[in-house]
Amino acid sequence: MEQRRNRRFQLHLPLAITRAGTERVSLSGFTKNISSTGVLFTSSTAADLGGPIEYVITLHEAGPLPVGLRCVGKVVRSERMLANGEAHRTFEIAATLERYEFVRDRELAR
Repeated sequence: MEQRRNRRFQLHLPLAITRAGTERVSLSGFTKNISSTGVLFTSSTAADLGGPIEYVITLHEAGPLPVGLRCVGKVVRSERMLANGEAHRTFEIAATLERYEFVRDRELAR
């Protein structure tokens, strides 16, 4: 039986990757689960294993300005997802959560 140090919460929240490595990017996805030390999410693009990543998880979209969690970490897993035994265009990415800050600003607004 697998033992984890931190409890994982199964949450399906919008996620935007804003930086991958040294490049600024604009990729979107959704979280699958979150813990105090990392996140598992889906994206249409693979991420570089071991590379730095910056991402924003939108926690609350109601009201004039959404509330988000801007996170910095590194990619610890990036795998193409399978459906019915066949690979498709979605990737499952696990990233650490090393630093974070709450943000409530216009850049999160859609």
